[in-house]
Formats: sequence, C-alpha cells, structure tokens
Amino acid sequence: MSSAISSVSAADPAQTAAAANQSLTQANFLQLLVTQMSSQDPLDPQSDTAFAAQLAQFSALQQSQNMAQNMSVLQANSMLGESVTVAPSDGSPNVSGLVSAVQIQSGTPVITVNGQSYNLNQITTIAPPPSPAPATTGTTPTSN
Repeated sequence: MSSAISSVSAADPAQTAAAANQSLTQANFLQLLVTQMSSQDPLDPQSDTAFAAQLAQFSALQQSQNMAQNMSVLQANSMLGESVTVAPSDGSPNVSGLVSAVQIQSGTPVITVNGQSYNLNQITTIAPPPSPAPATTGTTPTSN
C-alpha cells in the first residue's frame, strides 16, 4: 500500500478539499477490508493473517503520518524568535526576518515573518537572531 503525503496550505480551499477527499481514513480502510472479505472467492479465501497484516500496515502508516505532522509542529515552534529567509510562492524576492508566530492551519504549521504567513517548505535559511548591541549608560568613570 503506498500513500502520497503532500503539504497543503489552508489558503487554497480547493486544494484542501481535494486532499481531504484523497486521504484514506481508518473507517474507509475497515470498510474496504470488509468489502474485500465479503467479495473473496469462497473456494480460495485469503488467510486471516493477511487481513491482520494489512491492518497493521495501515496502522503503522497512520502513526508515521501523525509523527511526521508532530515533528513539523515541533520544528516550527523551535523557530520562534529565529531569523529566517523565506522564498514567497508568488516568485517575489526572498524575505528575511524574525519568526514572530506559529499557527496551525488545517493541521499544517505556518510561520509568520514580517506579518506574512509562510509554509515550512518555503524556508531557505535559518540563523540565530542578531545579538543586541551592548547597552551604554552615558556616564564616564571618575577617579578619586
């Protein structure tokens, strides 16, 4: 069983709806499994271990997808306050700035740089934030 995993931005509702229609939920899988069991050849039935193996594979795939999603959320959260350069999807010049916020839109983390939202796949560089200049008090030391 293969599955295509793609990043979908909530900014395009048509893409989001299409991706939702293409994903296989556990209920869909169980319905497919029941249909497969009821439609099999009674003279040459598939073994119950094959069905259990399919269920285990689907469960492992779901856990893998959940872990990948959780990792991307952790990655986005770790960028808060970091200096990043992003390539806007509209082809305009790269934008640099500090990551000021992270939002989850349709299960996908989106970072905010200079008031604009960007997907993680648009990030080209990550650097520590610039260190602040040392503070000066304006007084001079006096000797006694």
